[in-house]
Amino acid sequence: MLDPQHPWLDRQAYPFTSRYATIGDHRLHYIDEGEGPLILFVHGTPSWSFDYRHLIQHLSGEFRCIAIDLMGFGLSDKPKNYDYSTPNHVQVVTQFIEQLKLSDLHLVLHDFGGVIGMAYAIDRPKQIKSITMFNSWLWDASHEPEFQQSAKILRSPLLPFMYLRLNFSPRFLVPKSFHDKTKLRKSTHRHYTKVFTKAAERHGPLAFARSILNDQQWFGSLWKKVHRLQDKPILFLWGMQDPFVLPKYLDKYASAFPKAQIRKLEDCGHFPQEEKKEEVKESLSSFLHQQINVAKLASNP
Repeated sequence: MLDPQHPWLDRQAYPFTSRYATIGDHRLHYIDEGEGPLILFVHGTPSWSFDYRHLIQHLSGEFRCIAIDLMGFGLSDKPKNYDYSTPNHVQVVTQFIEQLKLSDLHLVLHDFGGVIGMAYAIDRPKQIKSITMFNSWLWDASHEPEFQQSAKILRSPLLPFMYLRLNFSPRFLVPKSFHDKTKLRKSTHRHYTKVFTKAAERHGPLAFARSILNDQQWFGSLWKKVHRLQDKPILFLWGMQDPFVLPKYLDKYASAFPKAQIRKLEDCGHFPQEEKKEEVKESLSSFLHQQINVAKLASNP
């Protein structure tokens, strides 16, 4: 079943009611499914709430699942002239949370969504009940060899052409990020490419690419405050064959959160929620139920 407004969108694969919040002068798309303890899903680049469809279908029977599309992504507005900087995404997500009066959040984060969600959590730790993170980062990596190598590409004058004209990020980087290429079917890949129909709609992914180059000091400033979240229950679900976010990033996170639960998915790339959906559903569901049970015990000593 296809969506008449978005003919590339398979509503059987993504069977959720579209909702919109007005942030500033633009519409931010989100889905809000189920009732119960609140899970807020924040995606990375070049993805959108479609990333989390399997998890939302699995969890919405017991939880309230809210998944946003960051501005410039998914079904949200994609204005050409807009502040797509990562710090501004944090401000927009903060406004969204405040507008909907959301609290007691179980965060599920991935990629740049990890940076955005953690920035919010560091600033408002009392709002956070737990954090689940897929492959991401949160520190100044400017001295690491992987950054030095990628910086050459990010500084290239061809970067805007690649991202805006060739739709480079969803067309080429998404397939490269999968370890098991058979898990990215053409029908699934279409939902990552077709959402960016025109060159003018692709400034969001381009801005995230530039953020890797320009925001390292800001990432580092967040990492210095990450201790504010050390008492929060945290689950890391990590694809160990990710060509972009390496296993050593998990090691760094684990060093900061020694009490965290960790599940390493050895034959998985950058998108565990796509490549290893059954394992991820099981692990996330078990983790969240642990937190709910702990909360019940605490409220009924």
